[in-house]
Amino acid sequence: MKRILIIDCGSNKVPQLEEIIFEFADYETHSFFDVTEDTIDLFAGVIISGAPILITEEDMVPYITHISWIKTTDKPVLGICFGHQLIGLSYKAFGSRMRDCRSMNEIEQFVDCPILYRLPEVFEMQEDHCESISIPQEFELVANSDECINEVMQHVTRMVFGVQFHPESSGNYGHIILENFVELC
Repeated sequence: MKRILIIDCGSNKVPQLEEIIFEFADYETHSFFDVTEDTIDLFAGVIISGAPILITEEDMVPYITHISWIKTTDKPVLGICFGHQLIGLSYKAFGSRMRDCRSMNEIEQFVDCPILYRLPEVFEMQEDHCESISIPQEFELVANSDECINEVMQHVTRMVFGVQFHPESSGNYGHIILENFVELC
C-alpha cells in the first residue's frame, strides 16, 4: 500500500487530513522541522499542511531553506494553504495580505489539473486565510476565485501542486482532491 508523508506545520486541521488520507493510503505525520530529504525518500508522496503562520509577518527564510528539497524531489507534493504559500515562496512568489476569507468559497478551474479530476469547473471549498501568493516561477495558475487569484497552481513539469483552500474540511469535493493526489503517488 502507498505511504504518504503528512508534514504538520501546526494546523488544527491535520487530524481531518489524516482521517481522509487513511481511507486511501498508509501515512505518517511528521512535524515540519523534523522532516529531512532522507525522510521524503521513504514515501510515495508528500502533503504539506496549513499553519497558524502569517507569511507576511514571519521570517520565512528558515522555512524556505528547510524545504529546499521541494525543487529536486521526484515525489508528488501537495501544499495546502500555508503549504501552498510555502511552495510558492520557494519558487519566488510574493505573499500579500488580503481580506479574511474563512467560509465556503466558489472556485473556478480553467486549466486541466490531475488533482481536480472529477470535479466540476466551478466548485466550493472551505477557505481559512488572510494572505495569498502570486503565481511562482515554473508554475501555472489552475483555478481562482473572487477572493483569491491563486487558488490552485501546478508546476509545469513536475507533480507539485498547491491549493489555497482546505480540502480536508470541504466535504466530498475535498475528499476527491485528496484521493486524486494519492492516486498520483
